[in-house]
Amino acid sequence: MTYLPPPKPIIPITDTLSYLALGDSYTIGQSVPAEVSFPNQLATQLTGHKVTAPTIIAKTGWTTDELITAIDNSDIKDKTYDIVTLLIGVNDQYGGHSQANYREKFVQVLNTAIKFAKGNAKHVFVLSIPDYGVTPFAHGDGARIGREIDEFNDINKEESTKAGVHYIDITPISKLAANNSSLIADDGLHPSSAMYQMWVDKLKPVILDELKTK
Repeated sequence: MTYLPPPKPIIPITDTLSYLALGDSYTIGQSVPAEVSFPNQLATQLTGHKVTAPTIIAKTGWTTDELITAIDNSDIKDKTYDIVTLLIGVNDQYGGHSQANYREKFVQVLNTAIKFAKGNAKHVFVLSIPDYGVTPFAHGDGARIGREIDEFNDINKEESTKAGVHYIDITPISKLAANNSSLIADDGLHPSSAMYQMWVDKLKPVILDELKTK
């Protein structure tokens, strides 16, 4: 008799979720196909949930100030979403902006993200700033860059904790690129699709656990 394994259980789709991703080049997936950016990978991997195509407000080079301006000039100001991700700050560091200005503007955009999430802080997911100091783009200046990125991440983690949102520390994952070039896109700076998948692997269970409690 031929043994047939039991059929895999069908996981029902319980609802349809809307998703807003706020950020910069790390959110749009600079130098990789759009479909493998972390928001697009995430939207297809939330098991048991159907997620609409992510609304993405992000552009390469944006500082926190520029993200705020873009939101103000967008057509989404009066909309709300079931899930909101926020990853912003690398260009504040790269451009030499003060940490005091970053704190002020990060709090502003974080509060806006919570409003977009229907006022539910638990449906906002902040990602830490990756450490690009380990990439070829750093040209040997990785120690300084890494130290400053850590300082900016201390700020966004502290303010995220105060606001009661989820904080996902993907910076240690980004540092793996120091010894694994497959985690870096062809431009020598931004993450590859494999790196973005690693971010999603860390972000996904946090979101799924939160959705169970709603």
